[in-house]
Amino acid sequence: MSLLNDASGGKRVLEGMLIAVGTGFGLGTLPLAPGTFGSLLGLPLAWWLLRYPLAIQAFLAVLLIAVAISLCHYAALAVGGGDPSQIVADEFLLFPLAVFGLQAARNPWVMASALLLFRLFDILKPPPIHWVESWPGGLGIVADDALAALCTWVVMAGLLQLRRWQLKRTGQ
Repeated sequence: MSLLNDASGGKRVLEGMLIAVGTGFGLGTLPLAPGTFGSLLGLPLAWWLLRYPLAIQAFLAVLLIAVAISLCHYAALAVGGGDPSQIVADEFLLFPLAVFGLQAARNPWVMASALLLFRLFDILKPPPIHWVESWPGGLGIVADDALAALCTWVVMAGLLQLRRWQLKRTGQ
């Protein structure tokens, strides 16, 4: 009998795939800073997303949120429920939102700064970020990262605008 025809075998395969992707292919199981290491997977995704026009970025951002909610919900259930630290798909799928539409983020220093801010907001969880973390299931797992990405975007957009004004003022 084929593994895919066997209901319990197929379920094990699906759970294994959910756990693999949900843990960032094992990065989430690292003993130190699993969310930070998992977020690193979001760097190439963000870089790739920035090459598209805003309308396509917006569509893909909504798609990433929907995938993250479902994936994190079922991957978390597969490893015991709640918001386990080894599930890092929320970090790498939501980080691209932190640089949404910010073409300057294609500069490696800007992208690295956005990643650091994103992690800072995700770790410290200032209000309103910590308020949404208690929402049930995948929605709660992802909502705090969505707000961390939004806070990062606001700070990065503000800093980039200040830099543009400064350069314009100095004639550069």
